Amino acid sequence: MAGAGELDVFDYLDYRAYLRDYYLDRKDKRGFSYRSFSRRAGLKSPNYLKLVIDGSRNLSLEMSKRFAKAVGLKDDPASYFVALVRFNQAKNTTERNTSYAEMTGFRRYRKARPLDVSHAAYHSTWYIPAIRELAARDDFRDDPEWISRALLPKISVQDAKSALETLLELGLLVRKKDGKIEQGEELVSTGPETRGLHIRNYHRMMMDRAAEAMDTIPGSDRDVSALTLCLGEHGLVRLKERLQRFRRELLELSTLEDDPHQVVQLNLQLFPLSHPRGEEDR
Repeated sequence: MAGAGELDVFDYLDYRAYLRDYYLDRKDKRGFSYRSFSRRAGLKSPNYLKLVIDGSRNLSLEMSKRFAKAVGLKDDPASYFVALVRFNQAKNTTERNTSYAEMTGFRRYRKARPLDVSHAAYHSTWYIPAIRELAARDDFRDDPEWISRALLPKISVQDAKSALETLLELGLLVRKKDGKIEQGEELVSTGPETRGLHIRNYHRMMMDRAAEAMDTIPGSDRDVSALTLCLGEHGLVRLKERLQRFRRELLELSTLEDDPHQVVQLNLQLFPLSHPRGEEDR
């Protein structure tokens, strides 16, 4: 564990921020400089650390191990730093998910960031957000068996129990003085380094649920449609703004429901199918 006043790498989700703070913590100490760090890391460039901190250089796997050793990390902290480098430099969601799973495998990470672990759990399954909305029903029961039967498709009792615990931990559900559970006013918000990962995973999962619904839900109970449009220079911006207003209107409409009794999922996707004019050959 890091001592009082010492930097703890497990407090960081950005390895460049950790290196920056490491440098700032030591730059006024005798004998420390960018050049001395390069010597310790076996680097020819005297300002390589500065280039990495500024984002001008990335770290390879071998270089991340050398940097971990140069800053005095070993064992789990060193392994976490290497995983953090891979997480920050991942080129796609699969790589980021793999690195993130490795990071959350460290007990000290889970201890340092318990809410981030809970946020990841919230976005990892379709039924946790659904259970939060289910709690708006006046007949909602704080009973995992009842919840498992109420959802479509049915989930296990253990999954329902774990979901309740996660929602209560995040403050998205709250237990009143009379023991009943109701929706809380908290919003799910994660750090910028993990928010995008969790949200992308959530949307992929919900799109998979939509695909399943076409085979499992009768047409009278669903609506699946698509439009293919050709837009002008500012058409995409205007369309995104209209979709954002539409989402807000739907949220406002949901608050006016007198007797909410069924949870539904609405997905909206907008993405290009061609390059903009003049960028075909880029």
